[in-house]
Amino acid sequence: QVQLVESGGGLVQPGGSLRLSCGVSTGTLGKYAVAWFRQAPGKVREALACIGSTDGFTTYGASVKRRFFITRNNVQNTVDLQMNNLEPDDPAVYYCARDPQYSYCAASGIRTHRFDSWGQGTQVTVSS
Repeated sequence: QVQLVESGGGLVQPGGSLRLSCGVSTGTLGKYAVAWFRQAPGKVREALACIGSTDGFTTYGASVKRRFFITRNNVQNTVDLQMNNLEPDDPAVYYCARDPQYSYCAASGIRTHRFDSWGQGTQVTVSS
């Protein structure tokens, strides 16, 4: 059983940066594709970025492309999300999850239904 844990959220000014980290309390991320998602109040969960387990292939949602960057360290068992140029539409609870069946991300887009082992999330607030 894999239990994911997110950290790194907080308050940042518009245009600022934050780095979120996804780790595990049990199990390992090494074999799985891992993705970051977010959900704001009253909105559906949005897929942001995905990274493959060994090929390093990444794919991004349109709203965060070229602002957010996903990386992973399979030795440290972490997947990070570097968020730059944060905007007023970015506040949400941010989650990471793993794909239990596939080690790669779909090139056609992040398929949210494939992911499980959701963490508790970390809150990101953007305000001046």
